[in-house]
Amino acid sequence: MGSYSELLKTQGVARIIAAQLTARFPFGMLSLAFLLHVEQQTGSYGAAGLVLAATSIGQAIAGPFTSRLMGRFGMRPVLIITLVVCVTGVVAIGVLPLTVPLYMAIGFIAGLATPPVQPAVRTIYPKMVNSRQLTPLFSLDASAQEIIWVVGPVVTTFVSTQIGTVWGILLAAALMVVGGAWFISSPELGRVRIPRSKRRLGVVLTRPPVLLATVVGFLLIGACAAIEAGVVAVFGHDGAEAGIVLAIFSVGSLAGGLFLGHVPIGPWSTARRMFIVFAGTALAAFVMDFWWLSITLFIAGIGIAPALAVLFAIVSSSVKFSDTAEAYGWVGTGQLIGAALGSALAGFLIDGYGAQGAFWAATGLAFLGFLVPALARRWHPDLRGRDASPIPDTEPVPLQPS
Repeated sequence: MGSYSELLKTQGVARIIAAQLTARFPFGMLSLAFLLHVEQQTGSYGAAGLVLAATSIGQAIAGPFTSRLMGRFGMRPVLIITLVVCVTGVVAIGVLPLTVPLYMAIGFIAGLATPPVQPAVRTIYPKMVNSRQLTPLFSLDASAQEIIWVVGPVVTTFVSTQIGTVWGILLAAALMVVGGAWFISSPELGRVRIPRSKRRLGVVLTRPPVLLATVVGFLLIGACAAIEAGVVAVFGHDGAEAGIVLAIFSVGSLAGGLFLGHVPIGPWSTARRMFIVFAGTALAAFVMDFWWLSITLFIAGIGIAPALAVLFAIVSSSVKFSDTAEAYGWVGTGQLIGAALGSALAGFLIDGYGAQGAFWAATGLAFLGFLVPALARRWHPDLRGRDASPIPDTEPVPLQPS
């Protein structure tokens, strides 16, 4: 805890963490907010799943592409334009009476314009702290990120079920504007310039740690999204039980991130953390009871933030600084697609098999999230005693003997 306190006292770190979390918070709300709203408007979880799938396709295209644009045009212009377009699309889905194809079209546009906040801030971090502080900063950031992926749906559940699904979407849009403006105005965005990458789009994925982090992030966040949809299906749109269970899920993740964030990162680190998520989720699938779900999802949550911290660190240590934005663009895209498709898959299974179907989906995704890094451990960086900073773009040139 002392090192986290030291980190937060470093100039600008607490501010940039708070600003980027506020800017990204709505994206932890929107998958579930769209699911609840479109299901209420159409009467079908399957139709809501199609809208989420369209949104995820837009996000898949946008992530690495807009990240590279920041190296060409600068962070602020790209963030401002994408923010305006994305907010407009989100508000339209919330307030306009639309058919399913129109929901899908606007969802695709909103996904395509997702502001690349995560790649921007991950690129800025190594320039704000020394190499010794970088891995703890990733751990702190991963713990705080649970506010996005777990607390976000809690807020959505409370607002959408107690006030209305339209207000759940409009709250996300308002937070997007406030958080986006705060982050864009941060001084660090003017001080740090992302070098223009010399490689073709997508080449960074040929680095095994980047591909591994992208795939595991997709599976992890997909499992979380399926759990969230399942909890809502168990307890319905009325009452506070769903929000309470998801809050306990979040507390588990926050606790795991803070207490396991300093464990050295070795080849088995991702697999071990994902096994915790899988074990808790598999247990949760047996009984759809408030106390059982609260206990088992707390256990599952313990592995989430530590797993994300490892993924951030192995990406940072494996790419050149000029490629960090694109690399984190792919990782962020994997997580966003996971959130949307996890909710979509859960929606179809809820329609077919009831709430328990969502937990089957989450268990399957979490098991794959454990299996993939276990089988790919030879490509997993061993950072025990190593620096997690990006590889410099310039290297020393050996002098020829005279």
